Amino acid sequence: MAIARGAGTEIIRSIHLEGLGNSSKGLIFGAQHHIYTVLSIIVHATGLNADRDYVLCKLEGYDTLGGTTAQPIHIFHQDMSVNETYVFNDKFSFNGHEPTDFTSGLDSIVKQDAIADQGSSVAQKLYIVGEHGSDDFDVLCTFIDQNNE
Repeated sequence: MAIARGAGTEIIRSIHLEGLGNSSKGLIFGAQHHIYTVLSIIVHATGLNADRDYVLCKLEGYDTLGGTTAQPIHIFHQDMSVNETYVFNDKFSFNGHEPTDFTSGLDSIVKQDAIADQGSSVAQKLYIVGEHGSDDFDVLCTFIDQNNE
């Protein structure tokens, strides 16, 4: 049975990555008028180039402070050891698309509404990447996808 994805739906999704190295991989690719709530990201270091190599999670999205599109906004940067598991379970949400561009700073309800309206054609994305090409991280990400089309 297919999962309903139409307007007004809310579904739990997950993605699993095995063998993440230093090539940035997408966890969530935003769709316009969707809101994503990340529930957890679990990272296990199966193998590392060197002890304490890091795993980095970042959002590519709109910087409201600078009024700039497609900016890397770091969520976490975690040094790891082999066979260590890191659990990021601080909940956060982001919109599927950026707002229609405005001058920097959030100083009015108009700009706040622009963020919520997701009027641009630029998708926001959540990525994860390891420090070195021979790092080997397994990643599980669980999130809620709210469709408000």
